[in-house]
Amino acid sequence: MAHKNDKNYSPYKERQKTGPRTTLGTHKKPEQVYSLNEANDRLADIFRNHDFDLVSHAQRQQLSHYYTLLMNNQKNENFTRLLKFRDIAIKHFIDSLIILQHDPLVFPLVDMGTGPGLPGIPLKIMNPDQKIILAEGVQKRVEFLKSVRDEMKLQNLDIVGRNIDETFVYPVQGVITRAVEDISNTLRRVQYCVQLGGKVFFMKGPGVDPEIKEAQKEWSEYYKLEKDIAYSLPKTPHERRLVIYQKIKNTPLPEDED
Repeated sequence: MAHKNDKNYSPYKERQKTGPRTTLGTHKKPEQVYSLNEANDRLADIFRNHDFDLVSHAQRQQLSHYYTLLMNNQKNENFTRLLKFRDIAIKHFIDSLIILQHDPLVFPLVDMGTGPGLPGIPLKIMNPDQKIILAEGVQKRVEFLKSVRDEMKLQNLDIVGRNIDETFVYPVQGVITRAVEDISNTLRRVQYCVQLGGKVFFMKGPGVDPEIKEAQKEWSEYYKLEKDIAYSLPKTPHERRLVIYQKIKNTPLPEDED
């Protein structure tokens, strides 16, 4: 296991080994699930203590609602390894939303490999009028996402029960992912759905430079590296990189290749 001081260490890789997008590992259940009101109050305190002021009162209530649904579901399904409220507030909610401080998203937006809805559902709460598509290949998670959408009455939120690959051709302006997959592989998977001028947002750990170098070799004709932003979750030691690619040229369709 990579140590956190290793330059190639990725907090997302560590999360992926036992986190929302894997079926491996021991099923851990929350010791306590706070009520909606108490969750809202605790979330307000944590956001304030971490200088995170993007979220309105109404949006914070929706995040609290999502927390209760996720934790009540966790009693039966192993969707997240984060069970303490503070960890969920910082490593799920702030982590999902802080990118809004660094770059505007583009829509329609696909959350590729969303797991139990991260970062897609928090981003949907912040962008209620924009179209977001949650893509997830594990059926149990798909059913959970549908139940969250219905329970929270989230509009203009599509759920695609499949993994995104080259056969996914639904036209979108943006793709976002927290998955561990290399940048090059993801750019390949989304090459036919991201429209010209569209963007791919990678939420990565600090050791992403080898992936950027490889993507430059393989995809520079079709994507340009628009931004590479290093930041930390406020008042924590958790380092992140937001890497954004813009599509500058359409790749040939398979039948067009010689």
